[in-house]
Amino acid sequence: MKKESFKKLIIIPLLLLISWVKAQQSPQEKLKDVFNPKSNKVLVAAHRGDWRNAPENSLQGLKNCVAMGVDIVELDLKKTKDGFLIVMHDKTIDRTTTGTGYPADYTLDSLKKLFLRKGNGVPSNHRIPTFEEFLIAGKGKVIIDVDKGYEYFNDVVQLLKKYDMTKQTIINIDDNTYYNSIVTRFGAIDTSVIMMPIINYAKPNAGKIIASYWGYPNTIFQPVFKSDTLSLIANLDLLKRRRFGLWLNSLWPSLNGGHDDDKAVEENHPDETWGWLLKKGANIIQTDRPKEMLEYLRKRKLHQ
Repeated sequence: MKKESFKKLIIIPLLLLISWVKAQQSPQEKLKDVFNPKSNKVLVAAHRGDWRNAPENSLQGLKNCVAMGVDIVELDLKKTKDGFLIVMHDKTIDRTTTGTGYPADYTLDSLKKLFLRKGNGVPSNHRIPTFEEFLIAGKGKVIIDVDKGYEYFNDVVQLLKKYDMTKQTIINIDDNTYYNSIVTRFGAIDTSVIMMPIINYAKPNAGKIIASYWGYPNTIFQPVFKSDTLSLIANLDLLKRRRFGLWLNSLWPSLNGGHDDDKAVEENHPDETWGWLLKKGANIIQTDRPKEMLEYLRKRKLHQ
């Protein structure tokens, strides 16, 4: 083989690899892009991780999501008897672990002796992760969304700062909470924190709650609605035009007026569900079907 041909065999694939690496956005860059009203990129959020193939809220679920190309992993928090934040959805550990009772009745060491259950209820070899372990595993790889952790707001922020992850994490705010209520409860908010108030659009004060966040620079709104005929829904894209992020859910019908995952996958009507959410201006969609949604978006050149 000629020397020049050998060089081409080495250099061309190397240049392609470098080009591909450069094209991959970091989690911080992806989140920053959410606030750009001209961007047409859409981020996929996996609800409780890859729970169809690993225990929900597990480190394995996080790893699966990263390998799949998911942008955001949503998790839930509880606190142990000795003050550690753990990744856990339910009020009790009965459904998702081999133990019973409340997380607050256990020390972290005691909880670590239990095993997480798979989606079918069978015990796995995976343990309950701490929030700190989750952050370490996801740092630089995936955006973290903290749901059901609002009551631990200051604890969450403290850990995010410890690992320099405020720009890689979204903190959900409980349904229909005014901005000033957060300040009253937790004190002044560091503007590096990215918050996501959940707004029930059927509530009469929904518009006022949204307006209370106008002055906060890093806000992603998460509207939920049982009916797709509510008047406020017609103006969802206004939030994006005002440089706010817009997170919509396709999890189940009561969150999206019937435009849900099962209709997209099991009934094979993705344009009436995910497509409908995209037309409303969503630049983040939370799903229980991350693999299928990624395929749908990639076909439309809306995802890498």
